[in-house]
Amino acid sequence: MRNNSTLKVLIFTRDHTNNPENLTIYARITVNKKRAEISLKRYTSVNEWDENRGRVNGTSQKARLLNSYLDEVYVQIMDAHKQLLSKGKVITAQAIKARFLGQDDQNKTLKELIGYHNTTQVTVLRSGTMKNYYSTERYLIKFLDDKLKLPDIYLKQLDYRFIVDFEYYLRTYQPKKARKTCSNNGAMKHLERLMKMVNMAVRLEWIEKDPFRNYKLKFHKTERSYLTERELRLIEETTFKGTGYEKVKNVFLFSCYTGLSYIDVKELKTHQLVLGIDGNYWIHTKREKTNETVKIPLLPKAEGIIEKYKEDSQKDIIGKLLPVYSNQKTNIYLKVIAKACGIHKHITFHTARHTFATTVTLSNGVPIETVSKMLGHTKLTTTQIYARVLERKVGEDMQNLIAHLETQNPLKSAESKA
Repeated sequence: MRNNSTLKVLIFTRDHTNNPENLTIYARITVNKKRAEISLKRYTSVNEWDENRGRVNGTSQKARLLNSYLDEVYVQIMDAHKQLLSKGKVITAQAIKARFLGQDDQNKTLKELIGYHNTTQVTVLRSGTMKNYYSTERYLIKFLDDKLKLPDIYLKQLDYRFIVDFEYYLRTYQPKKARKTCSNNGAMKHLERLMKMVNMAVRLEWIEKDPFRNYKLKFHKTERSYLTERELRLIEETTFKGTGYEKVKNVFLFSCYTGLSYIDVKELKTHQLVLGIDGNYWIHTKREKTNETVKIPLLPKAEGIIEKYKEDSQKDIIGKLLPVYSNQKTNIYLKVIAKACGIHKHITFHTARHTFATTVTLSNGVPIETVSKMLGHTKLTTTQIYARVLERKVGEDMQNLIAHLETQNPLKSAESKA
């Protein structure tokens, strides 16, 4: 596109100290009669300065070096103008100055990107998701400080090596407080969040080329913990003296029979318990994580747990349906409960959601599409991560198939037995 703006670059001096031996050298950019000035942090005297040429007089080494620098400034200002033209940007004196000084969008840094992302997304993403982004931010800052010895880095400096080095740092980082290093999937989640922020920078045109274009995230498939029918029955039949343990046990079992996540159970209110057209009670809620509407018909065991705390929920000021402790406290109690029941598995509250998908529903013949709807998933593939068809169910299905085939061809079956 043709640009009719006029550009003029003038190198001149200004006396700030009333000292003719210490003039400050400036560059003035003029576009369509509007100016922007840049102090070049160089100094000269009245006797040495040639106002017409905008350069110093003489052939001394000092004069040659200063003139060479002023020539380079002029070239860089013209190059900044050329870059803006090639990008179709609006040409102004301030825009050229910002490009020359590295203060425009083309010179954004990683910390600026992180700050922009976290500021704009804090009202869009869930608090739990933002908490994970803050964690990734801390790792990135530590990586810059510990390994690159830099306070920050320009986005245009991000490349494939930066990503690989950051991955290695995540896998080998040893925190001051003793704990395990990042697992493969933990490292991949941090890189996935960095990738999403870099994608935002690409869309904002803060960076031209995506450093992740040749990088592939490598997640390992994990076996997610769930309870078998026997283990579920063990927890149901075990009673605890402490009321806290009983509450955690019952809330956990409620999740096992509804598939609701910790936060969804915690936020459940009495008005969300609705009598359905089938005459049974349903839970009507929205998933905190995805905002998907979920409608779950209550199984008798889940109803029984609600009935246990009916009086408490009626007295609760905000109408909480069940007494739910903090996630941390709940998981600590669950470890004790599992040990008391002789269950040698790593159990967290999220185990209940896996148990609902696997043991309670799919293994009892509930179609995966129905399970997906009750779990509040937007994709069936997400449900398949949770779902495991148990060996017993596979055996039963094959026995049913054998019986069906025998009824279709009873003569052949009798001959094979003879």
